Parts: sequence; C-alpha cells; structure tokens
Amino acid sequence: MKMRCLYFFLFVFQAHFSVAQALRLSLTEVVQQAREQSVASKQAVTLKKTNYWKYRSFLADFKPQLSLNGTVPGFTNSYIQVVQPDGTVSFKSVSNNNSTVNLLLNQSVALTGGTIYIQQQMQRFDDFAGNRTSYNGIPFEFGIDQPLFRFNKMKWDRKIEPLKFQEGNQKYIGDLEQVALAATGLYFDLLVAQVNLQIAGKNRSNNDTLYKIAGHKLELGKISQNDLLQLQMGLLTAQKDLASANQSAAVASLKLKMFLSSRDERELELEVPQELDEFAIDPQKALDEAFANRADAITFARRLLEANRDVVQAKKENGLNASVSATFGLSNQGPRPGDIYVKPQDREFVELQFTLPIMTWGRNKARTEVAKANQEFAQQSVEQDKLTFEQEIFTQVTLLQMLQKQVKLTKLADQIAANRYQIAQDRFILSNLSVTDLGIAIQEKDRAKRDYILALRDYWQSYYTLRLLTLYDFERNQKIGA
Repeated sequence: MKMRCLYFFLFVFQAHFSVAQALRLSLTEVVQQAREQSVASKQAVTLKKTNYWKYRSFLADFKPQLSLNGTVPGFTNSYIQVVQPDGTVSFKSVSNNNSTVNLLLNQSVALTGGTIYIQQQMQRFDDFAGNRTSYNGIPFEFGIDQPLFRFNKMKWDRKIEPLKFQEGNQKYIGDLEQVALAATGLYFDLLVAQVNLQIAGKNRSNNDTLYKIAGHKLELGKISQNDLLQLQMGLLTAQKDLASANQSAAVASLKLKMFLSSRDERELELEVPQELDEFAIDPQKALDEAFANRADAITFARRLLEANRDVVQAKKENGLNASVSATFGLSNQGPRPGDIYVKPQDREFVELQFTLPIMTWGRNKARTEVAKANQEFAQQSVEQDKLTFEQEIFTQVTLLQMLQKQVKLTKLADQIAANRYQIAQDRFILSNLSVTDLGIAIQEKDRAKRDYILALRDYWQSYYTLRLLTLYDFERNQKIGA
C-alpha cells in the first residue's frame, strides 16, 4: 500500500512538473514578441534608422558648411626645371616651404542650383636658400558658382528626398505588420501540429481501449475476427500517426522559436485563438486608408516624379551648358602676417564657361527620346501597379468577411462531429454500431477539428494581411502607428 502511494505521488509530481515546464502562449503574445525581439523586427528598426540619418544628411547639405583646409607643411627640396629667356632649360636647386590655410563658409542655393561662399586665406612661403619668409593672404572674399541653362539637381532632390523619407517611415510600419503576419503563419503551423498531436494521442488511446474491448467481444462471439483485425490496424495506424505528429510538432516549435529569437528551452503550448467579433469593413474606406498609409502609395508618386526629373535632365544636359564663377574680395602680401590686413587691394575674378553642342548626329535627341519613353513606361507601370494595389485591397476585404462566417460554421461542425463521435463510441461499446461506422465517425471528428483550426489560420492570416495592405486597424478603427 505504501509503495502504491509513493508511485502515485511521483506520478502526480512529474505531471505537475511537466505542466509547469510548458510555456503557454496566445497568438497576441507571439505577435508581440515577434515585433519586439525577432531578427526581422530588428532589421526593420535598423532600416528605419538608416532612412532617418540619410534624410538628416540630405537636410544638412542645404545648410551653411564651414570647413578649414590647407597644406601644412608644403616642403620641397629638389631640382626643378626653369626655362631661360633664350628658351633653354636650366635646373635649379630649390629648398622651400609653401603652406596654405583656408577657412571657407559655403551655402548651396536650391532655387538656382548654385553655391555662394565666403572665405579667408593665409599663405606662407619660406625660401630656405635665400633665408626669406613672405606672406600672401585674402582677408575676405565673396564668391558665387552658378550653373546656367543646366539641370538643377538640388531643386529635384528637395521634391524627391522628402518622399523617400516618408516612404521609409511607412515601410517600417509595414515591415512590422509583415513580421506579425509571418509570426501568425508560424504560430498556426505549430498549433496545427499540436492539434494533430492531440488527435493522434487521443486516437491511439481510444483505439487501444476499443481494441481491448473488441477482444472481449470476440470471446463472447459478438464481433467477428475481421472486425478485430480492423481495429488492430486502426491501433497500429494511430501509433504511426502519433510518432509522425510528434516529429512535426517538434520541427514547427523549433521554427517558431528561431523566428522569435527565443532561447527558452520550455515546450510551447499554444492557445487556440478565438475569432474577433464580426465587424463590417467598407471596401472604399480600406482603399482610402491604403493610399493614405502605405509606402507603396508614396512610391507611386516618387516614381512619376523621378521619371519627370529624368526627362528634364536629358533636355537640359543636351543643350547649351554654361556656368559663371565670380569672386570679389581683398588681398595683400608682406613679410609679416599682419601686413595682409593693412590697406589690402581689391581682388576680382569673373569667368564664364559654356558648352554648345553643334553636331552630335542625333545623339542628344535620342537621349531625350529615351527619357521620354521611360517616363511613359513609368506612367503605365504605375497605373498597372495601382490597379493591382486596388484589386488586392478589395479581394482581401471580401475574403476576410467570408472567413468571418466560415470560422463560425467550422466551429459548429467541430462541435457536432465531436458529439457524434461520442455517441458512436458509446453505441460501439454497447454493441449497437459496426466497426466501419465507428471508423467513419472517427474520421469525421478528426477532419472537423482540423478544418476548424485551418479556418482559424486562414481567418487570422487574412486579418493581418488586411492590416498589412492598409496599415489600418479596422477592429479599433484607427491607423496603425510605429
């Protein structure tokens, strides 16, 4: 009696310990973990940071830039070539230091595509052979570099780069929804495997019990030897199904843990999620939210803008290209650094450069036509992508509304099949049902249970797909934020 009590205590303790070791998770918890700790979510965060700093770099290009540059020292000790008055060449030994320091403040002008700048420069020359030192400097200089009749890249960047920044931000939200959708798929892969494992375990236990009962019935002459063999085959099949289900559940569990970046060694025990309360979805509202929230909608506008930019660039670069550079300032020289600030002289510089194509054998026109053709192709592609975009939204809305009803029907069918199997099992024990009819009831029970879980999987994947396609939460009627 004492030994029996001890065995019972050990059994209860082991059962309690195994339950305690299992990690029970719901679909909501798995999705949240995937958003927070999966590699995919961390990659999305990194891409968002990259997008942010790229935009910060772009904005910085349009702000004043202060820089200090120079050559210190500029030492030379060598023989150099010197042309004489009669045209001959003489090689002279030189030993000097020519150092320059320049402080520059420049500002890009997006409206014109040019650059204005202010600079101050100091130059020191040391002639070691003659033991002389002299200074040359620019106390102040104002300059401008202005392209004429040329493509203004800065003007177009100011239109396109903000779109890229918005596109990256919305893509981050979409990436997190993609993580949620992927986590949902892996969650149900494991849940289906666990349900199959539960079914296989219960079938094996039931088949074992029924086989033993059938053995007693055979002794009493209530069933045939063929019925007993059929039940024995059912038991062997259930045992094989249990082993296969165990392996499938282990693989599915490993895949989910890897996606979640989880190192928890406890077994996962997933809850069967319930469907949400049925809610209506207006297809037009879904489409409006998709165009307002999705990165793809911004991409459409950016692609058209880039195509227009390329046409303008082709036209501008194939015609007259000119640029003007002008500076005004003060300069002076002397044996001491302070001399350059004493009564400095005017310093002016103006230069106009131009390039005018005269004969290109149609090359410039061809480049322009290529850009126009690419623009037309981009417009057609965007229109096609918009149609596909809209079709995806309408299809997903219709699918989700259908699956809301489908889940309720499969749930009811699962309950009916389970009740029918219980009745069939009781009738078989009472010798009021054939082995064939019992097998049919078992198959219908298992199929109904699987159909319900698969319907739930389709429903939740459709739900998260619609969130991904619209970046809108129709359950709470609010936009999905980062």
